[in-house]
Amino acid sequence: MVSEDSNRKLVIAGLLLGILMAAMDNTIVATAMGTIVSDLGGFDRFVWVTAAYMVAVMAGMPIYGKLSDMYGRKRFFVFGLSAFLFGSVLCGMAQTMEQLIIFRAIQGIGGGALLPIAFTIVFDLFPPQNRGKMTGLLGAVFGTASVLGPLLGALITDLISWHWIFYINVPIGVLALFFIVRYYKETHEHSKHKIDWSGAITLIISVVSLMFALELGGRAYAWDSIQIISLFSIFTVFLVLFFLVERKVDEPIISFWMFKNRLYATSQIIAFLYGGTFIILAVFVPIFVQAVGGGSATNAGFVLTPMMLGSVVGSMIGGMSQTKTSFRNLMIVSVIFFFLGMFLLSGMSQDTARGLLIFYMVIAGFGVGFSFSLLPSASIHHIEPRFRGSANSTNAFIRSLGMTIGVTIFGAIQNKVFNNNIQAFENVQDLYDASGAPLIDLKEPQQIFQPDQRALLPDTIVDQIAAAIASSITYTFLLALIPISLAAITILFMGNTRVEVSKEQKITNKA
Repeated sequence: MVSEDSNRKLVIAGLLLGILMAAMDNTIVATAMGTIVSDLGGFDRFVWVTAAYMVAVMAGMPIYGKLSDMYGRKRFFVFGLSAFLFGSVLCGMAQTMEQLIIFRAIQGIGGGALLPIAFTIVFDLFPPQNRGKMTGLLGAVFGTASVLGPLLGALITDLISWHWIFYINVPIGVLALFFIVRYYKETHEHSKHKIDWSGAITLIISVVSLMFALELGGRAYAWDSIQIISLFSIFTVFLVLFFLVERKVDEPIISFWMFKNRLYATSQIIAFLYGGTFIILAVFVPIFVQAVGGGSATNAGFVLTPMMLGSVVGSMIGGMSQTKTSFRNLMIVSVIFFFLGMFLLSGMSQDTARGLLIFYMVIAGFGVGFSFSLLPSASIHHIEPRFRGSANSTNAFIRSLGMTIGVTIFGAIQNKVFNNNIQAFENVQDLYDASGAPLIDLKEPQQIFQPDQRALLPDTIVDQIAAAIASSITYTFLLALIPISLAAITILFMGNTRVEVSKEQKITNKA
């Protein structure tokens, strides 16, 4: 017979596996996209593969959180796992780009339940003195999975097939499903209330419109085109309707009264700012290594490992220190290291040694790692059990929103600076052969990313394009210091709240 403590460990194992899949699938497609496009076609629609997943995840997060408060955590976590696995199998079987986009949306419908409900279950299972350690562990897995995705995607695509970046979820998910179904015994009573369908619908339409406007703007359509303006208009109208609806219903999807709590409100702002800056490291550092340093796709993925290790250490320290000092003091340590790491990365050049890059990544990862465990804990701190799902899912939703908006805005900035640098080439004639034909398409300079194709280009072209990419990326990192500075200011307003543990709880914990 399995003891209660053993049951709890197996439940945690199931939660960790669920978080690993959901967080990893945010980024795992990135390094495989070139191969997917060459196989399925649909270059003009490939951005929807990522957008469909992110939109479904973000739209679902606050809804699942509220439903888990009303009807129980277990049933919606199991539903999320099942839908995620079903979508993963379909993605692996996709034969066209349109099919892959639709199947990614199905996968995202399940993924939106996993992260917020997992953190909430931990708060239901563990007393205050043990929550920090557990949330630190979950946060470490989330951070690890976020940066592990591109590396794993490259390795699986190179060694097996892009289909297996989706099939790999099946054994992981089935094991997680077994642990949760078999060993998680939910004891908290949940009261049933009317579901806020009007709030859910207006939120989904608003989020979907914003995400597609940001994803397609400047790429598929000009920012001032009727398509993009219409999407932003729909976003604005339905966002206003969402706020109006939420103020009137008895059981809102997002409980705005929680924002009256200073710790909760500041945690959401920091989550948004951190999400918008952390994601650009996972996106642009591999590009820097591959395009500037001439490394392979796999090498580019491996360079994220130092940041991953740093974030794991930071998350664990942040989680275990919650009972020793305030959330604010710990986040001050976090933002100092995060700012320093990003500042050092903004000073890189073509001549920066790989060892220095690794050192900079460790510092940045260590700093941001604190937020993976601290911000979910701060969001639920002093929140009644019946509201924890809503509180935590809102935090996860806002972080994901920050990631999506951040990577879109900073991506547009990097692309603009790169194009300006290209136009400023000193030896423009070097870009053409004797007949006047261009040696490389500067709008799609993929040749510089592939070592074999890179070797076919003149050194002058490689050096100039590499310099253009390097300066555009480091300039983007420099601008990222602005939201990090805003996060630092916000941290100062968090107050002195920390996780309080009574003497009796300390004695019980030691025993």
